Amino acid sequence: MGKEVFPVTEENVNSGICMDMLEQARDGVIIIDDRNCIVFFNHAAEKLWEYTADEVMGRNVKCLVPTEYRSQHDGFIAHNRETGINRIVGTSREITFESKSGDYVSAEMSISTALIGPDKKRYYMAFMKGVTEESHRRKLLDLQNTVFRSLSGDMLIQDVADLVCQGVEEFVPNSVAVLMLLTSDHTLQILSGSGLPRRFATALEHMTLTEADITALANDLDEASSVVWESYRSLGISLGLHDCWASAIRAPNGKISGILALYSRNQHKVAEWPRKIVSGAVPFCGVVIEQYEARQHISQLANYDPLTGFLNRTSLHKVLRNMISQPGDNHFAVLLLDLDRFRDINDALGHVQGDTFLKVIAERLKKLCRSNYVLSRSGGDDFVIVIPNATADMAVDFTKTIINAMQRPLDVAGNQLSASFSTGIATFPENGPDGESLISHAEVAMRQAKKEARGSYRLVSTIDSKDAQDRLVLGSALRDSLSKGLLNLHYQPQIEARTGQIYGVEALARWNHPTLGNIFPSRFIAVAEETGQIEAIGRWSLEEACRQIVAWERDGVHIPVVSVNLSAAHFHNRGLVPMIAALLDKYGLAPERLTVEITESVMMEESEETMNVLAAIRKLGVGLSMDDFGTGFSSLSRLTRLPLTEIKIDRSFIMNLEHDANAQAVTTAVIGIGNRLGMTVVTEGVETEAQYDLLESLHCDVLQGYLFARPMSATDLEAWARQPRLLMPAMTRKPDQGQS
Repeated sequence: MGKEVFPVTEENVNSGICMDMLEQARDGVIIIDDRNCIVFFNHAAEKLWEYTADEVMGRNVKCLVPTEYRSQHDGFIAHNRETGINRIVGTSREITFESKSGDYVSAEMSISTALIGPDKKRYYMAFMKGVTEESHRRKLLDLQNTVFRSLSGDMLIQDVADLVCQGVEEFVPNSVAVLMLLTSDHTLQILSGSGLPRRFATALEHMTLTEADITALANDLDEASSVVWESYRSLGISLGLHDCWASAIRAPNGKISGILALYSRNQHKVAEWPRKIVSGAVPFCGVVIEQYEARQHISQLANYDPLTGFLNRTSLHKVLRNMISQPGDNHFAVLLLDLDRFRDINDALGHVQGDTFLKVIAERLKKLCRSNYVLSRSGGDDFVIVIPNATADMAVDFTKTIINAMQRPLDVAGNQLSASFSTGIATFPENGPDGESLISHAEVAMRQAKKEARGSYRLVSTIDSKDAQDRLVLGSALRDSLSKGLLNLHYQPQIEARTGQIYGVEALARWNHPTLGNIFPSRFIAVAEETGQIEAIGRWSLEEACRQIVAWERDGVHIPVVSVNLSAAHFHNRGLVPMIAALLDKYGLAPERLTVEITESVMMEESEETMNVLAAIRKLGVGLSMDDFGTGFSSLSRLTRLPLTEIKIDRSFIMNLEHDANAQAVTTAVIGIGNRLGMTVVTEGVETEAQYDLLESLHCDVLQGYLFARPMSATDLEAWARQPRLLMPAMTRKPDQGQS
């Protein structure tokens, strides 16, 4: 098939036609000669730069480039002319430049070069395609994606806020972006805005928005410009700021959460498109603020007591570590305050009003403290106050101030209540090298004050410090041993006085530490009670005892019942009964195979909660034994109200039983009371046959002591149970002989 060819004429290649085509091109076209002077500037270029061709023709092309590059621009072109290395020529890139009105314009630029004329002079031609709106949309989307990726990672919110402001500033050269949070008290908190002059930032953060301001922002987000610029225009201009675009940020719940502001240092008026940039960035700024508030809330929960707003125990120790690590002759005082008889408040008014009472107490303490004092609520009714740069005398003076202030009644839900603190005072560095030691020592002093005179204070003494340090070391070691299963139970047999048969065994906790050695129960049980580990030991003892009963049965050794000691703390826990029931079910044990031993302190307390727990234990069918009966201040009336199955006479009554008429009288009375109340009577500390004979004649039911066996391991007890046992004369009598 033929090809039609048109002849090329002079008219076809006339330079005038080419120039007309360039003049009418939709993209801006600029041509410069070998002197870098503008020799062509089409109509589209005039619209981009807002200069007419007459205003730029013959001028150096650097008048069109951004201000910061003008001084170096001729050097860039000269380098290309001399070396022929094309870094820009032949490529396409996006640039931003200023128009005549001061507006910033984005455009895609591509440059071509050619040698023109007989002298082969190098000319350059640039094609400029305006992409301002499209570029901004794309960059905003990129910035948004970057922000979201950063928020989903581990980047700090402060760094994300800086990332936002830096990105917004790139849209408007010579500007400062500021992201502000609107706080709950209607002040502005700057999250990011490092380029903002300090005086201007201070002015913004000292401003309090009125309700009218908040309403105006809610109705029109652009009202933010009035809030953060119009009122401070003169100050801003004096500091080099000449314009501002701002928008309020609306949270998902509809409330105003912050403001994004963009301040310009350009003296000439910039067009309105920066306002679009601000508006486009507001949505993901809102997400940043939302994340900031969420993390602040999490931090608040992690570091502060939700009831009083004081530091919690963990945060208090961080503060103490920081104070201790400060250089120089550092000293401070730690006050540990424990509310006296707070349980009475809870019992009388209920836990809700009890919490209100604690809030009122906290407010009074806060008013008494100076701004640099550290306040913490470290427990249910315990408070800690740290006084910087304080001696012991200064701490005592402040404690007296608290004591006097607490003499004024507190109004709680219409009730006029009085309150007092028992206070322990420790000082750094005298009373310990670290926060744990200081708190521990102050707690010892507080307990001493509570014991000797409620509502008073005590200073930590050197002896107290040594004892507290000992408890601290033991407490830490005990916690580690519990977690690693280093405690074990020993068992002491209990023998029926009339028959010599095994009545049961008492389980006794033993602790042999790898480095501290064998630690007596009287020592580590006291430490466990003071360090809050006694409940864990009780739970472990119950499960270990149940497991061991099953193991003995499996090996053919029948131990009718195992008695386990529990402290008073266990009976404040409503979960004790379900736990015992679960253990019986887990090991398939009849409830009568287990007896729980309680102390007289439990009987003395006689609270409704404790009584309910004791009744529930008996309802399970588990035995209840009163340990060391007669050594405290228990009364017979209380004894009759408790659902006991057993009472144990303390060894102190048995030591001189043969020779002490008073001990015999008390022992006789206790055995008689137990028998009449239908309880089994167990006597501890039986070491001689004479003691046995006397107790048996008094009709004591069960005997326990070295006369029969010492406490021993589970394995040794199994071997002991298989051997013939010592029989006393009364055990060999026939029943009718025993009756005579």
